[in-house]
Amino acid sequence: MTKNVYSVKQVNAYIKNMFVQDFMLNRIYVKGEVSNCKYHTSGHIYFSLKDESGAIACVMFAGDRRKGLAFRMQEGQKVIVLGSVSVYERDGRYQLYAKEIVPDGEGDLYRQFEKLKKELEEMGMFAPEFKQPIPFYSRKVGIVTAPTGAAVRDIMNISRRRNPYAQLILYPALVQGDQAAESIVKGIRTLDNYGVDVMIVGRGGGSIEDLWAFNEEIVARAIFECRTPVISAVGHETDTTIADYVADLRAPTPSAAAELAVADVRQLLDGLELFHQQLLDRMEQKILVRREQAEHRRKLLQYASPRHQLNEKRQYAADLQEKLGQAMRQKVLERRHQVQILAQRLDGASPLKKLSQGYSYTQTQDGKALRSVEEVRPGEQVTIHVTDGKLFAQVLKTEKEERIGTPERNRQ
Repeated sequence: MTKNVYSVKQVNAYIKNMFVQDFMLNRIYVKGEVSNCKYHTSGHIYFSLKDESGAIACVMFAGDRRKGLAFRMQEGQKVIVLGSVSVYERDGRYQLYAKEIVPDGEGDLYRQFEKLKKELEEMGMFAPEFKQPIPFYSRKVGIVTAPTGAAVRDIMNISRRRNPYAQLILYPALVQGDQAAESIVKGIRTLDNYGVDVMIVGRGGGSIEDLWAFNEEIVARAIFECRTPVISAVGHETDTTIADYVADLRAPTPSAAAELAVADVRQLLDGLELFHQQLLDRMEQKILVRREQAEHRRKLLQYASPRHQLNEKRQYAADLQEKLGQAMRQKVLERRHQVQILAQRLDGASPLKKLSQGYSYTQTQDGKALRSVEEVRPGEQVTIHVTDGKLFAQVLKTEKEERIGTPERNRQ
């Protein structure tokens, strides 16, 4: 008996495999009334579909929601869900995994929407490389929308608050009805030729029928061919149209489109003031650096100038002159001292000095100094010089004396 006992996991896996192998359950359309709808913070949507006879649990994951849900579901809303039925093994219950959800009664329009979207995407009209950048500061903002309604009022209020200097140019277009698509195309081309900086194309929210003009191919092509950057602002955040995919930028609401198109002048002025202060700071820093460099070069130039060199040479010459003067004074002092010594010596050997000591000086008649008795004869006149005068005398006789140390020549 134990051979036929299975675990809960095995049973749930077996049942899930039966669902997976069923072709009809892998792709099935289910219609019903939305109940217990909960938008989870993760982006998943948990809800139930019910009718008069029963209900089925449903879940739509965040990845499928971005592609397959173009509106916000509400309690009691009738919808058609495309998805697959499978078993959630942990709880042992089956549920519908939704891939696409459209309001009941709008299935044909939704299929047209998906068909045109696929065709235009294959043509490359949604490609990022064709998207034009939105200018940061726009002077002229073109608006293609209805002249009355909440959308244009929201755009005007937001623009006036953010930048009262921006010029808003409205093309009053039809945004709903049979002639709406042609009116929107004409408005796009008119403002494009007029030369605005950026263009807002949109309207307020509504049903898929109300927004259908923005799903027309002629509107998509007009936006794609427009030379001016286009911001699409159709409906509410959950509403998605073909125009949103073709436009250069999608805004969730018309108010958000105004914020994207019109720069906040206060932030711009604050930024300019910040840049102005930074510029002043950098200029002051540059000036300070240049002044220091100029002062350094001025000193170098002053040092290398001929005047500075001349002053240095003058100072050097003055120093040399001072040293020369000192050397000359020293030499004069030395020579003066030597002269004094020689003068003393000369004074000691002076005949006048000898005369003052009692000596005399004798000359012959012809003025020669008398040094020997042999140089004069008796009877000759001689002149005797003394300290205070001359004596004129006559030699009476001569007498020669022999002295020790007298040379032999003198003795003869």
